[in-house]
Amino acid sequence: MARRCAITGKGVQAGNNVSHANNKTRRRYMPNLQSTSLLSDALGRMVRLRLSTNAIRSVEHAGGIDVFILKAKDAVLSPSARKLKRQIEKAAAAKAQAA
Repeated sequence: MARRCAITGKGVQAGNNVSHANNKTRRRYMPNLQSTSLLSDALGRMVRLRLSTNAIRSVEHAGGIDVFILKAKDAVLSPSARKLKRQIEKAAAAKAQAA
């Protein structure tokens, strides 16, 4: 499983541990990924995604997973998130057509 956020694309970064003697050794900075279930209003069900904590806050700030994912660019979304975006767009179009 990739260490990458499904909707923001945040991933592993590299850097150095720097000792008091200024010795530098390579290290990795891991993103804080959490498996979360978010309620999709358009789909009417829970959606499980592996998101960074920053992405979870961004989704809540935007007003939900539907709003956030529809505004997101396809380039940063994971394949599963792109599939979810298509499902949400399809459900929203069907809901608009019915009304």
